[in-house]
Amino acid sequence: MTTKAPERWSSRATFILAAVGSAVGLANLWRFPYSVGTGGGSAFVFVYLGAVLLVSLPILIAELMVGRRGRLSPPQAIATVAREGGASPAWVGMGYVGGIGSLIVLAFYSVVGGWTLAYAGKALTGASPVTATEASAAFDGLNASAPGLFVCFALFIGATVAVSALGVQKGIERVVKVMMPALFLILLSLAAYALIAGEAAKAMAFLFNPDFSKITGAVVMDAVGQAFFSLGVGMTNLMAYGAYVDRDTSIPRTSLFIVGADTAVALIAGIAIFPIVFAVGLAPDSGPGLVFQTLPVAFAQMPGGSIIAPAFFLLLFFAALTSSISMIEAPVSWLQGRLGWSRVTAALVPGAISFGLGVLCVLSFNILSGFHPFDGVPLLEGRNFFALFDYLVTTLMMPGCAIFIALFVAWALPKGLTRDEFGVAESGRAFALWRFCLRYVAPFALAAVLIGGAMA
Repeated sequence: MTTKAPERWSSRATFILAAVGSAVGLANLWRFPYSVGTGGGSAFVFVYLGAVLLVSLPILIAELMVGRRGRLSPPQAIATVAREGGASPAWVGMGYVGGIGSLIVLAFYSVVGGWTLAYAGKALTGASPVTATEASAAFDGLNASAPGLFVCFALFIGATVAVSALGVQKGIERVVKVMMPALFLILLSLAAYALIAGEAAKAMAFLFNPDFSKITGAVVMDAVGQAFFSLGVGMTNLMAYGAYVDRDTSIPRTSLFIVGADTAVALIAGIAIFPIVFAVGLAPDSGPGLVFQTLPVAFAQMPGGSIIAPAFFLLLFFAALTSSISMIEAPVSWLQGRLGWSRVTAALVPGAISFGLGVLCVLSFNILSGFHPFDGVPLLEGRNFFALFDYLVTTLMMPGCAIFIALFVAWALPKGLTRDEFGVAESGRAFALWRFCLRYVAPFALAAVLIGGAMA
């Protein structure tokens, strides 16, 4: 077996675009708005911002540090850094768990990515629903049609694998250079439209006037979970991206920029969505259906909605794709670096695995909708394949793996090694605060998310 050196980002700017693209996904544009709606508005936002800084940011820095220090795929990088720091080689296990989890995430995430393609097509052809009943029927109809949903899913995951197969500079960089600026431009345009045409004052008060009486244990748990899932830490995707980073790049400063951009997208998404929701008298707490069932109705009732709707769902597609290409990177980099496979083969094999798992997720909404593979098993019973994969990864594997990343970097590795990778210029109070959060705050917060999710 051979060890093949990974590619490098062509510039610091392209790395930042790719990392922001990895972090900015459907969790920002789909999950965040409905979490705010069901979590009491500004109370949720307040807790979310604190969780981003105290939980997500420290783990993001840790992932990038290990990736750059090891200079190889996540399992290889963890093994290299553990050996250098005198830690147990058993830590490499979290690298494999992260890679497996990434493939499972890509499977069900591509179904949701397929929804964005389907809705973008409906909006472009003027086939969007105009009433709540039509919207519900359209969403149910899309999922009930196995062939239709399969085509949308296959197109999305096919695009993901194709980009990955082209490599870091010819594939990932070229896509993010186009999609990320376009994503921000579309999002800002939608926010401006919403503030002009919608109920701006009501939406801004909903988002930013804190009502601390609404902060409950459930709101705190959901906000911490959203902050964690929003950045996509815990699956070693960003550790894989970190292996391509040059030594002169400041990881703490870059991480702050990534977190800032990710948070800004989530908040601007709320500004773009809630004025429209309030303007047409729809409920802000519509849950997961807010984007795919509530908003199409809102667009149909707003002036210029025939233009805004396609732009919005194109935005969702861009966000989904820039995240999905990072999900496959950890296993691809391992197959390249450990087995010496070509980039194309290394992308096709894990892509095929996710495709096979994704087909089960597609069928979960129609042909296999009544099939629950683990009925009788506590915590797993009553879940179809889509719900099962979602639960296993987002509720168990992601927070569990993130806890191990925090323990590995903050407790198993020597302080001097992490300080060196953190950067001399930033190694004063910033380093001490980061290490404290990684040692104590993040593990306990994620353990609460893990236990709470498992018991829900």
